[in-house]
Amino acid sequence: MATKTKKKKKMNSIVSKLISIALIVAAIAILSGVLQKIYNLFTLQQQARVVEAELEALKDENASLTSTKEKLEDPDYVQTYARGEYMFSKGDEKVFYLPGD
Repeated sequence: MATKTKKKKKMNSIVSKLISIALIVAAIAILSGVLQKIYNLFTLQQQARVVEAELEALKDENASLTSTKEKLEDPDYVQTYARGEYMFSKGDEKVFYLPGD
């Protein structure tokens, strides 16, 4: 009978070791999955910050372009802009080029 109990204890020991190994493998698999999800979350947060910065830049550019569009709809502004930027003259005016700095 002593041999049966020794065999049973040995079998129980082997089974408990196999269960322990299986639980360790399962824990490692779960942990790796969690770590991957955390990494993905971190990456997505960084991408969201970049996209938000791009969105703000585009909003600023849109506001600037809208302002320019509204100004260009005013004939007085267009005339002043053309005279200032492209040296257009009115009637009998003469354009003089002054030396810059």
